[in-house]
Amino acid sequence: MRPAKALIDLDALRHNYRLARRLNGGKALAVVKADAYGHGAVACARALANEADGFAVACIEEALELRAAGIRNPILLLEGFFGTDELPLIVEHDLWTAVASPQQVEAVLAYRGEAPLHVWLLLDSGMHRLGLMPDAFRAAHAKLSAQPNISPLTLMTHFARADELDCQRTLEQRETFLRATQGLAGETSLCNSAASLAWPQVRNDWARPGLMLYGADPFFPQANTNAAQLKPVMTVSSRVFAVREIPIGEPVGYGARFVAERPTRVGVVAMGYADGYPQFAPNGTPVMIDGLPGQLIGRVSMDMLTVDLTDHPLAGIGSSVQLWGTAPLAVDLARRCHSSAYELLCGLKRVPRTYLDA
Repeated sequence: MRPAKALIDLDALRHNYRLARRLNGGKALAVVKADAYGHGAVACARALANEADGFAVACIEEALELRAAGIRNPILLLEGFFGTDELPLIVEHDLWTAVASPQQVEAVLAYRGEAPLHVWLLLDSGMHRLGLMPDAFRAAHAKLSAQPNISPLTLMTHFARADELDCQRTLEQRETFLRATQGLAGETSLCNSAASLAWPQVRNDWARPGLMLYGADPFFPQANTNAAQLKPVMTVSSRVFAVREIPIGEPVGYGARFVAERPTRVGVVAMGYADGYPQFAPNGTPVMIDGLPGQLIGRVSMDMLTVDLTDHPLAGIGSSVQLWGTAPLAVDLARRCHSSAYELLCGLKRVPRTYLDA
């Protein structure tokens, strides 16, 4: 069997959720959209089900997958619904829905279901992606609050630059939110991962931790005391399955990006960009070879990559190569490849996942 694998540490996941909840001082929706950022939504939701206040997903398909797997916790649809035909399903499966556009407001006002809808009304406080502008938000709140088939509203917004520690935009958005919601009834939800970790001024009733659940520091390489407590959840590794020895001056891989400056032992590893490893990771990108620091050489291929075994005399066929996890960190690998931890984790594919539970 091909040796590439991803180990998912569910105890680390629970640790990170507890940190998010403790920092927020209120409740927290564990964001498990995009298959829990590549970690497996069902497995992660089951691991958190006994303590999570609820979950958040992008769309109803993701929510129904969790319900079919037996997850009974509240589930919020962060993008709301894409058609009015989803509203009966939202009620049937006891889902919560964001309402983030005038069209969604009108659809909810026109809906005449027997059971109430639980609505999270989204304010555009400066992200300018989804959400209602302040005046429209207050008008929608008044109309929705008057509807007997709508449960108490939750008021929410989303921060655009909370991962920038030296940027005041987060506090500006908070002030916009406070002005727009002054005097309005309902619990509030502002914090994403970065806000939960670094902006205590904006913490409130409901946090929505996503990236931090999976142990990725949104501020890396800047230091943050709270982010330093995160534990990586995913460890991706494979094994050397071939070894080559090349003389000085010989290239390795496509494009001859690496040329040997000394006699070099090359280990060929079963992992490539079709698995989600960055195709253009540079020479010298760190890996761990049999638990010791090593480095990538040559361009990453679809199914293979190559590492330098010259300084690892005991390594050879069958040697373990860790691509990311506790070392190197996913955020560090992503930065070196001019990418992000979001893209790296969500891009994992073709690699079987194994779950480790305490």
